[in-house]
Amino acid sequence: MLSLVVALGLGAAILAVTGADPLEAYRTMFDASLNGTAAIERTLTYATPLILTGLAAAVSFRMRTYNIGAEGQLFMGAIAASGVALALPADLPTPLILLAVIGAGAVAGAVWAGFAAIPKALLGTDEIITTLMLNFVALAFMNYLIFGSMSFWRDPDRPVPQGKQIPDHAVLPAISGRLHIGFAIAVVLAVVLWLLLRNTTFGFRLRTIGDSHRAATYAGIGVPAATIAVMSISGALAGVAGAIEVSGVTDRLDPKALAIELGYTGIVIAAVARLHPLGVVPVAALLAAITTAGGSMQSIGVQVEVVVLLQGLIFLAVTAGEFFVTNRLELRRPAAAPQASPPTPATAAGGGGS
Repeated sequence: MLSLVVALGLGAAILAVTGADPLEAYRTMFDASLNGTAAIERTLTYATPLILTGLAAAVSFRMRTYNIGAEGQLFMGAIAASGVALALPADLPTPLILLAVIGAGAVAGAVWAGFAAIPKALLGTDEIITTLMLNFVALAFMNYLIFGSMSFWRDPDRPVPQGKQIPDHAVLPAISGRLHIGFAIAVVLAVVLWLLLRNTTFGFRLRTIGDSHRAATYAGIGVPAATIAVMSISGALAGVAGAIEVSGVTDRLDPKALAIELGYTGIVIAAVARLHPLGVVPVAALLAAITTAGGSMQSIGVQVEVVVLLQGLIFLAVTAGEFFVTNRLELRRPAAAPQASPPTPATAAGGGGS
């Protein structure tokens, strides 16, 4: 909380320097993101994919396996989910269709993560490089399906390249207004992941590997198998984020609406939440509140760059504050140097006993 206060104070100083009224800016931010049912719905809707990508980063980072590929896994989940939504017959029960759509996203995300997890587990390759590069491959593939080909996903009746709209029976039902049940799914997955890491043998093994790979291997824990498992879970969570965005927000495979760095933002959220699954939820909601207020802030003369800077200040301050949670800073005076004792008369004279 103190870190947030410091960040808001720094933000107020920057707003004042740019000529904006800090109190009016913060009041506008609160009204646009949290004041009223419509504002809360908008904030929580945007927070939904951030919760899932934050969980994807948190579960892999807990084992010190750094999945930087949630962005690409989200794209692949969106591709698979939209394809299943378009392909399934309309006479199937709606719950079954929605389950298939979300499940397809989870499987696609897990498989895409597996392209980095298997080389990491068997050959010791650097998962940071492979997952990062796979992001660009997934983005290029998604753009190709809509902008570079007449694929199954592209609407042939539109002169401007656009994805086919998924049928109504594959759209997530709303909780209230724009807020759909995808938010409830994300929160439930956060609780399930927390219980999995806290109360199961798999969670114990994951924490042990995160503490020391060598100790885990000595204890008989299969590190390669655990690496593939945790990367698959991480990729599945990101894939679910893509499926929920397609089924709950965009209603089609829309590269421009999906390529907004949701996966990369999830890494920041996981770091600020200290890799705690339940902590990811409020941190994602906080970032979503600041982001959704950006348009309203511009209406009072605050530039969008200042809004982004404020986001960075908050997360930087919270991350820096973590140092003081885990460490203690002590100021000590240097100890005085010991003074040499004066020589004895015998020593001074050069004499000594035999």
